[in-house]
Amino acid sequence: MIDPLAEIVTLLQPQATFSKVVGGAGRWRVRRGCGTDPFYCVVLEGGSRLSPNGQAAITLEAGDFVLLPEVLSFEMTSLEPPAPSDDDTAPTELIGGGFRLGDTEAPADVQFLIGHCVFGSPDAALLLSLLPELVHVRGDPRLGTLVKLVRDESREQRPARDVVLARLLEVLLIEALRSTQTATAPGLVRGLTDARLALAIREMHERPEKAWTVAQLAETAALSRSAFFERFSRAVGVAPMEYLLSWRMAVAKNLLRRKVGGIAQVAERVGYSSASAFSVAFARHVGVSPSQFLQGG
Repeated sequence: MIDPLAEIVTLLQPQATFSKVVGGAGRWRVRRGCGTDPFYCVVLEGGSRLSPNGQAAITLEAGDFVLLPEVLSFEMTSLEPPAPSDDDTAPTELIGGGFRLGDTEAPADVQFLIGHCVFGSPDAALLLSLLPELVHVRGDPRLGTLVKLVRDESREQRPARDVVLARLLEVLLIEALRSTQTATAPGLVRGLTDARLALAIREMHERPEKAWTVAQLAETAALSRSAFFERFSRAVGVAPMEYLLSWRMAVAKNLLRRKVGGIAQVAERVGYSSASAFSVAFARHVGVSPSQFLQGG
């Protein structure tokens, strides 16, 4: 029996590439537009508010960990945000290291470690769209221990500090992904934690070219067709064939982006007998035709 969580962690290969310690005092606000790398934040002390990708603001507390696998935009503010008409805050670099938001003279009332990470696997781009938009972990004892280690390491100037910090952050990212197995929200990770469903999901991922039916996938999962359909839909949030279509289109976009073969070859690799049938499905799902997608359209 495969370990579904080990599978997804192995596929993603999370690595921390950049981090900085930031403190804040008084009222402040920072906003960022579209980014390229996943964003994470470890709250070391105090609290703040985060509005990820245009969503409603969430309150962050000491010990919290947040991961945004795909960053469209985000806004962070002090617990008492400034007025909407006030200017955004530019971070001030401190002489002793780190950055400060808001009042540089007052003692910091919040401190966090923020940074970017990468998912090193070549399959990572395929999984990003299937991960939760926001991973927010609170009250996890193992993760709390890691946050404490990160906090202690970030404050010291020990030899190989940056190397140790990077490794701790990688483990922190993995633990955050692990923590999503207990989430009640439907999605890929929740589906993978169901041993029966994980078998079917793995088959879809490994063999998207096969002409799968719900009955065949149910047999793979050792469930009746109706039980599989209901269990899959409840755990993953979409019906099995809808999920398979999303996965095929994710694979197709990746192949087209990397220019691995022509449209006909890509169509065959994702289970379509003709380029025309693939083009119709791709345009309906993605919004542009494969040829337009190739041209950046």
